[in-house]
Amino acid sequence: MIFASDNWAGASDAVMAALTRHNSGMAPAYGGDPLTESISNRFSEIFEREVAVFFLTTGTAANALALSAYAKPGGTIFCHDEAHVLVDECNAPEFFTGGMKLVAVHGPHGKFSPASLKAALDNLPEGVVHHGQPAAVTIAQATEAGTVYSLEEIHAIKEVAQTRGLPLHMDGARFANALVHLDVAPAEMTWRAGVDVLSFGATKNGCWCAEAVVFFNPEDAKDFAYLRKRGGQLLSKSRFAAAQFEGYFEGGNWLDLARHANAMAARLADGIHASRNGRIAWAPQANEVFPIFSHEKFAQLKSAGVVMHEWPSKTLSANETLARMVTSFRTSEDEVEAFLALL
Repeated sequence: MIFASDNWAGASDAVMAALTRHNSGMAPAYGGDPLTESISNRFSEIFEREVAVFFLTTGTAANALALSAYAKPGGTIFCHDEAHVLVDECNAPEFFTGGMKLVAVHGPHGKFSPASLKAALDNLPEGVVHHGQPAAVTIAQATEAGTVYSLEEIHAIKEVAQTRGLPLHMDGARFANALVHLDVAPAEMTWRAGVDVLSFGATKNGCWCAEAVVFFNPEDAKDFAYLRKRGGQLLSKSRFAAAQFEGYFEGGNWLDLARHANAMAARLADGIHASRNGRIAWAPQANEVFPIFSHEKFAQLKSAGVVMHEWPSKTLSANETLARMVTSFRTSEDEVEAFLALL
């Protein structure tokens, strides 16, 4: 019973078939092949406007290099205090942005409010050289807590960012999971809501190794090809990244995979809520579930073969453990039911 991470899942059948399909013959290198051009155009179709898209291999590279496109001397990036860019990326955003500072904005369950962002911005007054200057705002969709910003929340955060002329970056490592939860078009959850640049994640949801940076104003990307090359992320055999996206998108595969993962998370949460041996810390909105168990029950489940992670918390009683359980497109109903029966 594997609920450790959607990173543990393999690639979907459609993605593997596409990789095999494009593995014959010769093709120009470094993105000059017809498939890379075709899939780049597909991104524009998906987002209903002309976008500049760049393929990369990891989400950390996508986030760090996307933010580096907006780097300023003495720059500050505002993010949630549990954000992946702040907690889990080994200072890559600071490194690739030339030392820009990440400032944490607190908020419950992975999200900060427009008011909290405004307060953080007010702490960095305009034109005071000693304090540096604001450079960008970044949010995760879905968040590290498995929650999802509504369209209205994204709009409101962008309005605050716009008061200081700041671009809004979205870390979309679980973009598809958030999208199917809101049941809206990709354009609605991004540029129409005020997002300027997106780290588009596909690896967690069925690709083997495929991420992208998507600029909704192509002018913002004028130097990004150099940033990507300098960052070691220009793929010589770009057609294999493009092939993964071809399989990912065909027939709405990417959305079906995300719907399944979300449905398994919802079933898991419902079953835990109904049990006498655990409770849910907050309602899941994507494919991450955060249950609370007694220390004894958590240890019993782990000993019985459940793979999940303990999650930090300062609000539980002395005998309680907060866990994180992540479902994926590969999580089966039988696996969920087996866990619930064990619980």
